[in-house]
Amino acid sequence: MREPSRVTRPLLSLRSVSKTFTTAGRMVRAVDDVSFDVAKGECLAIVGESGSGKSTVAHMILGIYPQSAGEILLDGSLLPARRALIHRRAIQLVQQNPLSSLNPKRSIGASLRLALDVHGIGERSARWDRVGQLLEEVGLPADFRSRAPSTLSGGQRQRVAIARALACQSELVVLDEPTSALDVLVQARVLKLLNELRAQRGLTYVFITHDLSVVRNVATRVAVFEKGRLVELSPTETVFTNPKHPYTRRLIGAVPVVTAQEAELRGRLMEKSNASA
Repeated sequence: MREPSRVTRPLLSLRSVSKTFTTAGRMVRAVDDVSFDVAKGECLAIVGESGSGKSTVAHMILGIYPQSAGEILLDGSLLPARRALIHRRAIQLVQQNPLSSLNPKRSIGASLRLALDVHGIGERSARWDRVGQLLEEVGLPADFRSRAPSTLSGGQRQRVAIARALACQSELVVLDEPTSALDVLVQARVLKLLNELRAQRGLTYVFITHDLSVVRNVATRVAVFEKGRLVELSPTETVFTNPKHPYTRRLIGAVPVVTAQEAELRGRLMEKSNASA
């Protein structure tokens, strides 16, 4: 499935990207001929069940896996299979588990400062102060610099992970299931923070998740993956109110409902899905 071309140059572009792995002597195509653009300042959610290919797409964008075919472009420039330091700075990652993503032997401040040191950001003498500013930007006190990751709550650790991504001053952030390890209340707070930072900094997000209920209030568009293929790409509200693909309807049908209106919508979508099965 291909997205219509845009008038303005997108920040991120995938062009006929595929990824094949060899497992137990057989070839497995994890991602199959995927093309899409991500505009500057938007949040594109990539959703699908386990094994749908969404995480593999994220890993190719980050350069963790080289694509088997196709091209990935950042701001119009082709990204090489072997990423240089400048490319790793340009695309940042917020991982699923905020505890395992932080070195337990480093203080929060040391972990944040490492990003500044590696990429040579700012004057060396000013970096410790910058660490405090980054923490405050994500709603944490500057004196958390001296704390160990194990002393923070899950939500606080995820805020630190977001601050680390911000430290590199990149436009594009890949968020890999960033709220799945958090309870519902903390999820809402982290999603609110992500929305605020995107608006304030003009950030662009690629948001990977299996949970459609999470993306409704954060994504501008939703890309739905099934068995390595992009089966639907639409504005978020369209995906929730008028999904085109039967697989998308099944995913929507699994989202917990709260209101009678949502229950009625789910019933209509399931009727469409059953009729097309």
